[in-house]
Amino acid sequence: MESTPAPGENIAVLRKARGLGQAKLARLAGISVSYLTKIENGIRPTTPPLAAAVAKTLHVPVQRIYGQPFLGLSEQADLLNELRGAVRRYTLPREDVPDPAVLAADVDKAMRLRAETKYLELLELLPRLLGQVTATALSSSGEAGAWTQVSDVYGCAYAAAHRLAQSDLADMIVSRQVWAAQQTWNPEAEVVAAWNEAGTYQSAGQYGDGLAIVERAVSRYEQVAGADTPARALSLGSLHLRGIVLASRHKDSDATADHLRKAKRHAERIPNDVLKHNLTFGQENTALYELAAHMELGKPDKAAEMAGPLIRTPPATLTPNRLGRMYIDVARVRLETRDYAGAEQALEKAFEVAPQMAEVHPMVREVVRVLFVLHQRARPKLMEMAKKTGLSG
Repeated sequence: MESTPAPGENIAVLRKARGLGQAKLARLAGISVSYLTKIENGIRPTTPPLAAAVAKTLHVPVQRIYGQPFLGLSEQADLLNELRGAVRRYTLPREDVPDPAVLAADVDKAMRLRAETKYLELLELLPRLLGQVTATALSSSGEAGAWTQVSDVYGCAYAAAHRLAQSDLADMIVSRQVWAAQQTWNPEAEVVAAWNEAGTYQSAGQYGDGLAIVERAVSRYEQVAGADTPARALSLGSLHLRGIVLASRHKDSDATADHLRKAKRHAERIPNDVLKHNLTFGQENTALYELAAHMELGKPDKAAEMAGPLIRTPPATLTPNRLGRMYIDVARVRLETRDYAGAEQALEKAFEVAPQMAEVHPMVREVVRVLFVLHQRARPKLMEMAKKTGLSG
């Protein structure tokens, strides 16, 4: 089946190249030898925290464990190179200032494509759009709204680079977004930049540093924010959602509970989830983060209990980006609880609502890979998903 080495295979190769036995690597990474053996043999998925712990021990990037990036189409690689060039020229846009109404429509389109996980279409739009919003902002004599548009478009670019496993490009984009947000005098724009900055630490497995970014952003925002408005709830609540992920992957149950409690409190102000400046927040999205945190903290039964109602009645106000991630997390929950048919069904839903995300998401690949190892090869839908993710030809 394999067209690329499995993460477990990569771990075994790197471990042997460094002269480490399984017992020593397991001890250094804080896991059991039997768990490491199952990872290397492909019968347990390599989760983000596990990949981060092993990568740190082996002194390699997390992406080296997963074998990313999974570029696939040459068209995709070409589009990423164009985006990289546009980001590099962040103070030297080649584009002219367009009509404001046309520009606003294109910015809205980019944010919609991001929410719908249509990354290839987004990549086609971004290089030109980045140049146009930047040219507009540079000619606006510091007008805050123009710079907010720049920040929003960089947020879309970050989503594409992150999801396509371009960690160096994602880091560069975030630095540009922070720069743009600082020109806005808009605290909400700075929150979005901090959200993505913490995301770069999350991708690198540096969860403690990511939490520090979140905590600093919360403190700064609380110092300048006004009354208890929905906008304030969205900004602070979104930061706490990022904190839930980072703390749970850091295996800090107290910090996870604290961020979850605060996120729920802010979500009471927003009963129907809203999407603004590329941040989604409300009670439904908060529930998805809680489900994922249970998995990271080793509580799959509790996660499965939450997953049932979510699957029976999928959140109606969430975008494909969030729904796709929900189904991926549910597939992981069901795999852990040995509901293999249910895991496959959840993956099918992920491909249905967010196909471009599902094709490149590392946990989709891991769940599909483990299902194959567990002798599910005869299932045609599983074979189809394996082909879409590049696991079979």
